[in-house]
Amino acid sequence: MSKKFLSRLIIIALAAPLALVLGCNSVNATGSGSPFAASAIPKPVVDDALASAKGQESLVLAGGCFWGIQAVFKHVKGVTSSTSGYSGGSADTAQYETVSGGDTGHAESVKVVYDPSQITYGQLLQIFFAVHDPTTVNQQGPDRGTQYRSVIFYASPDQQKIADAYIKQLDAAKVFSGPIVTQVAPFKAFYTAEAYHQDYAANHPHDPYIMICDLPKLSTLKKDFPDFYRE
Repeated sequence: MSKKFLSRLIIIALAAPLALVLGCNSVNATGSGSPFAASAIPKPVVDDALASAKGQESLVLAGGCFWGIQAVFKHVKGVTSSTSGYSGGSADTAQYETVSGGDTGHAESVKVVYDPSQITYGQLLQIFFAVHDPTTVNQQGPDRGTQYRSVIFYASPDQQKIADAYIKQLDAAKVFSGPIVTQVAPFKAFYTAEAYHQDYAANHPHDPYIMICDLPKLSTLKKDFPDFYRE
């Protein structure tokens, strides 16, 4: 049994009490147990301007379980697709059960394809930092292992510059309760995850794991980024 599904069984058994103990690092929780408040996440100072014409660009992000991150970006204006998958390792280990062992180099990742005339790379990063905890090493909520680490995979020097500058900006502003441990790593390849992982949150809205860990991320997007939210 994989680590993620084991953690889900535990959550199903204990539900809310376990959520209070472990937390899912959602930005909706602004009490003492939360690393930050969503409203405290500033816009990036260093960013691209909106493109003058429609186009297509992509970025690959990892912020814990890909179910929630994929669900968030599916509801962002200007995003044309968000796909769950694996990045950071090799093609021969890009399978869920193998990645769940935590020793493949892969992180559960999401490929976001977007129109740069509608939303910028930096604005996407702002949303990313608002819906996961970038201060925990190899962990998001109940999920632990290197496959759950926080990573921005940059595909160009410009993406690297914006990501590095934004992390420095957030750290300098002490937005979070601890230093950001998000890796900024060169993009090598993205491997699409198995079909049952795609749109998992949308297809299983009553799954206790989704209800506790991922639906609050969507609530954060809708509440704190109304200009970017779409149904």
